[in-house]
Amino acid sequence: MSTIPQISKDAKIAMDKALANTKHEFSSIRTGKATPGLLDTVRVEAYGQTVPLNQVAGVSAPEPRLLTVTPWDKGLTQAIEKGIRESDLGLNPATQGGVIRVPLPALNEERRRDLVKVVHKLAEEGRIAVRHARTDARDKLKKLDKVSEDDVKHAEKELQKVHDDEIARIEELLKGKEAEILEV
Repeated sequence: MSTIPQISKDAKIAMDKALANTKHEFSSIRTGKATPGLLDTVRVEAYGQTVPLNQVAGVSAPEPRLLTVTPWDKGLTQAIEKGIRESDLGLNPATQGGVIRVPLPALNEERRRDLVKVVHKLAEEGRIAVRHARTDARDKLKKLDKVSEDDVKHAEKELQKVHDDEIARIEELLKGKEAEILEV
């Protein structure tokens, strides 16, 4: 049997996961500034299976417009290069002395607007996930037996406060990412 504190805790965890997921999704959006997280979505054929790039190589950003990928197994260099090239990021890697250099081209205005739309969509998905967590918790609270109406109302108020805080944090992330994309 669930209790009010347990329901509140579960809702907070679900909302935090939604925020973390939104942050992760934002980190994979290319803004013209190099970040190692940009290649998180790249998959590589290695050892007979498809694995995430970060399991077979180290990624760093030594310059604002350059990523370097250092394969842990030099035999995977070609596969890593192919994985980056075939990703939907529009990047063109080049190998130099065992290190794969991935220059980031500057974004044109049209691409920036498209990325802003994508970021808004991801933010909305995050907000929806937070709202779902609140709705689920609210439904569970209403189904509780042997709990006063005042306790349920108080828990709903607390739940709404947590919801509003998480939504505000998503909005903050959105504004920051949008500014980063539009920065020339």
